[in-house]
Amino acid sequence: MSFESVLAQARAEGRTLLTEVEAKSLLEEAGVPVATTTLARTREEAQEQAERLGYPVVLKVVSPDIAHKSDVGGVKLNLASREAVGQAFDEILASAAQAVPGARITGVAVQHMAPQGTEVIVGMTTDPQFGPVMMFGLGGIMVEVLKDVSFRLVPLEEKDAREMIDEIKGRPVLSGVRGQPPADIDALTRTILKVSEFVEQHPEVKELDLNPVFAYPDGALAVDARIIIGEA
Repeated sequence: MSFESVLAQARAEGRTLLTEVEAKSLLEEAGVPVATTTLARTREEAQEQAERLGYPVVLKVVSPDIAHKSDVGGVKLNLASREAVGQAFDEILASAAQAVPGARITGVAVQHMAPQGTEVIVGMTTDPQFGPVMMFGLGGIMVEVLKDVSFRLVPLEEKDAREMIDEIKGRPVLSGVRGQPPADIDALTRTILKVSEFVEQHPEVKELDLNPVFAYPDGALAVDARIIIGEA
């Protein structure tokens, strides 16, 4: 799927929030390491896709009207069988429909459950004066609690991305503490730069969040993605 086709589809449906499946597909094409994610519109599709991706899997509700999926019971983790996937599909749709009456629910996103790594966030927002601004910090709920993040204006060079990583107060976590393995700083640097290139090439992207990105000793992987679009 091309960026232009996704953009046209979203505008035709009157939405500014891309689905997780759309966002990950576009980012994957741009060279950003993301967890492969497929869209299942039926219970049977979810089960078939889970078996292709390999257990355990994660299921998440796909809806342009639901930004925070876990808040509405729209996420099921560590599903290890065909039966568990089928039950989770039914529960997600029922829970989301009850929590957000009238929400447009496209289906569920299915992805292999990635091994846990050190959680970081790679994001972008648009400043009214300066334009696109990249953000990096510790991810998951830590970004909300600690607000330990660094910023740089797009476009970025490699030294900018490395400085973003080094500037956060939680930098020692990425070096490995209390027996935890160190994160692959080169992989995180490449991820930041690829996202910067993506938003520079597509000025319609107004906000972007990869949270969390799992940082491993060898590589990095974004397991959730959010993109908001607007006018170029």
